[in-house]
Amino acid sequence: MTARRAILLVEDNQDDLFLMKRALRSARIVNPLIVVETGQDAMDYLSGAGKFADRDSYPIPAAIFIDLKLPLVFGHEVLAWIRRRKEFESLVVIVLASSNEASDLNRCYSLGANSYLVKPPTAEQLEARAKAFQWQWLEYER
Repeated sequence: MTARRAILLVEDNQDDLFLMKRALRSARIVNPLIVVETGQDAMDYLSGAGKFADRDSYPIPAAIFIDLKLPLVFGHEVLAWIRRRKEFESLVVIVLASSNEASDLNRCYSLGANSYLVKPPTAEQLEARAKAFQWQWLEYER
């Protein structure tokens, strides 16, 4: 049996982090979840820099969920950085945003996001959205 591929969540808001963990659990998604809080940490993680150098402990994820409003380096910048690297061309990047502004959505898709999800206002709506994912890179509890 192969090891489950991790999901990298880049989120600095502890309430949103709690809700996302709850939603993934409710959707019975069993991929390990790795969390970093800044855009710089996301880039360090993906490049295996510094404290993220041990790939056994910090493997390349199957997908990354990234908030747009992050400390140090914004989500847009991380997304652009990911898409400039050939080694990450197949990495699934899902943007999590508070904004449903067309300009944010268009910018993220033009930078190479695979999906753009507006954070719903309630935990129940987030759980329903997580249950609807059904993306091939996720693993579900049977």
